[in-house]
Amino acid sequence: MADRKSINKEEIEYLGVLARISLSEDELKSFVHEFERILDYVSTLSSLETGNVKPAYNIMKQKTVLRNDETSISMDRKELLSNAPDKTDSFFKVPKII
Repeated sequence: MADRKSINKEEIEYLGVLARISLSEDELKSFVHEFERILDYVSTLSSLETGNVKPAYNIMKQKTVLRNDETSISMDRKELLSNAPDKTDSFFKVPKII
């Protein structure tokens, strides 16, 4: 595609500096070729007509299901703590984790 800027070895070297990786001469040549292929593909995509395409905010058709916020009777604290292996006053006692 002639309407896009090509990428050169110096730009790939700069990307390597930003990524903090060292690239050999063979890797630089390979990356120039690979980036050219990627840019050609993106250039092809940008030539497509997308004027009538609605934006896809989320491709999954999901609906958030919420339950009603209602109060209810909870379990008795003494009954819950009766099964606890270790407890302090009215709380479960667990090992300290730092």
